[in-house]
Amino acid sequence: MKILVKSRRCVQKKWQPRLLQYQQLGDSSIACSEPQTQRRPLSQQGSLLQQRVGLPPDQTGEFATERTNMVREYRNDYSSSLGREMELLIFGHAGLPVVVFPTSCGHFFEFEDRGVVDALAPRIDAGQLQLICLDSVDMESWYNQDIPPRERIARHMQYEDYVLSEIVPLVRGKNPDPRLTALGCSFGGYHAVNIALRHPDVFTGLLSLSGAFDLSSFLRGYYDQDCYYHLPTHYLPNLTDPWFLDRYRRSNYVLATGWDDHCLVQNQNLDWIMSKAGIPHELHIWDSQNSHDWPTWQRMVQEYL
Repeated sequence: MKILVKSRRCVQKKWQPRLLQYQQLGDSSIACSEPQTQRRPLSQQGSLLQQRVGLPPDQTGEFATERTNMVREYRNDYSSSLGREMELLIFGHAGLPVVVFPTSCGHFFEFEDRGVVDALAPRIDAGQLQLICLDSVDMESWYNQDIPPRERIARHMQYEDYVLSEIVPLVRGKNPDPRLTALGCSFGGYHAVNIALRHPDVFTGLLSLSGAFDLSSFLRGYYDQDCYYHLPTHYLPNLTDPWFLDRYRRSNYVLATGWDDHCLVQNQNLDWIMSKAGIPHELHIWDSQNSHDWPTWQRMVQEYL
């Protein structure tokens, strides 16, 4: 089948065609887009990776994988921002650092289990990319139906603080590259877009694959200032601060989706908002079966990272 890759870039509030091409790619064969794995109790989570890779408790940490010389580091650190342990995986030793947010309620091992790390292995091995794959707290924030919406947004804000105050210093301590990209698929695309746009002094780029950006429906009608400032399609239309806009124009923002993607309209809406604000970015719309799915996302990261 043919995949249409459509790309445009906003420069000084004017749209200019930049790329229109067709690529011959194979059919998608997996019909699963967002694995909804059940979160384990914290007492069991610490051994989750050990069970999957067959490591005894004292052998977690940095090591080279069998299939390549890729550095693969597992960490399980206590987060003072979240008040609990948080697991993550780091792939690679150098290159562009990319903070990877999982899909809705997903886990830190998604990119490995779904073949995305393998798809990027040549560039990771060559020292061109470094992936920092995070765990989520979506089941404690946006998806937690057992707490009021106010507490959901508060928990999400604690997660953002975890990324900024704990993950970013970790990355900077390991990798001197001044760039930093936020990456996410589906619900992870929301996290990537929101944190990159809120903190353009920290993140120099974003890549959202099939992202969803207006999460108002998760709040059951509740709305306050914190909700406003964590919904990109709400705060961006009113943003006029040159401090933000100048940094946006020096960054690299890419949105990718598909014509059959149920998040297509959200991407088109954010595309329109960013265009109106004069924020340089690219929108890519793929004509592929099951574009909101891992096989397509694999191809997208190979194309745009």
